[in-house]
Parts: sequence; structure tokens; C-alpha cells
Amino acid sequence: MDQPDAFAELASSRGFLLARHAMVHGGIVILLLSLFAAADSWHALTGWALAALLACATGAVAGFAVTTVLHEWFHWLGGVVSGGAYTIPAKTGLFVFDWQFEQNSVRQFYVMSIGGNVGGLLAVIILAQAIDLDAPGRVALLAGALASFTFAAIIEWPILVRTRASGNPFQELSAITPGVLGRAAAGALLAGILCGWIF
Repeated sequence: MDQPDAFAELASSRGFLLARHAMVHGGIVILLLSLFAAADSWHALTGWALAALLACATGAVAGFAVTTVLHEWFHWLGGVVSGGAYTIPAKTGLFVFDWQFEQNSVRQFYVMSIGGNVGGLLAVIILAQAIDLDAPGRVALLAGALASFTFAAIIEWPILVRTRASGNPFQELSAITPGVLGRAAAGALLAGILCGWIF
């Protein structure tokens, strides 16, 4: 095998593609958390309203992104634990893998799906324990995380309920409409607002 063929084989391997997804997702998370940390520090040093606004904006985005990324990677981990069949897309995006519905059982789908929700909840718990909620930007960070968890839950939990009755997860996933996404977005916004109001 010559060098170009060997490189092409490596570049298309599951491990290489997973590592590339991890690097992109990790880089985005680090960037967003760094932007939030800078804005939060600016607010702590100056007390300016503009700094507080920027800290809230970057905090909400970072919290949402961190939780979403962990949610997706725990979906993948659930798929691995279940022994499910999946492929890794060559193009890097939000989703880490493509689930092979026709090759997997309903039980495997449940394990994969629940894994993502565990990851999202874990992200919320970690952030809640890791930061002091004594500044508006830090509250926004937690609010963004809770919003992400709520968004996914509103979409995914009803699918799990319907799949239990139909036994067809692909059919239930295909029933996601713009209306469902809109309700999930509204629920996520409400959860974030309530989090900000409580803390």
C-alpha cells in the first residue's frame, strides 16, 4: 500500500473521524468558555453594565453549547454501550454519528437516547457545582445549560414514550416538526428565564 492510500484509509477510519469531531467540539467549547471567562472577569473588575450584558450573553451561549456537546457525546457513548451499529460522518457537525436504525433494536435505541439525556443532566450538575452563582454572567451560564437540557428533553422524551408503543424509533423521530422545535425552544427559553429568576 503506497503512502497516499494509507493516509486515505487512516483519514476515513472511525477513530480518526471521532478524533476530528472531538477536536472541533472541544475547540468550540474552550473558545466559548474563554470568551465567557473574559467577559465575566471584565464585569468583576469594572462592574460596568455593558460588561454584565456581555457576560450574560457569552455565558448563556457557552452554557447551552457545553451541555449540547456533552449531550451528543453521551448519545454516542450510549450507542457504544448498547453495542449498536453506527457510522461516523466524514463531515464535522453537531452530530457525532449516524445511527443505523435498520440494524439496531428498540432496546439499543433506548440506551443510546437515554445516554444523551444523562450527558445533558451531567453538564448542568457539573456547571452548577463548578461556579459560584454570584454574578449575572455565571447565572446565565447555568441558565444556558438548563435551557439546552430542556430543549433536548422536550424533543426526545415524547419520542421515547411513543417508541414504546410503536416499536419504530425512526418513524417517531421523523414526526419531529417545526412546531415541535418551536415548543422546545419556548420551553428552553422559559427554563433559562426561570433559572435566572431563581438564582
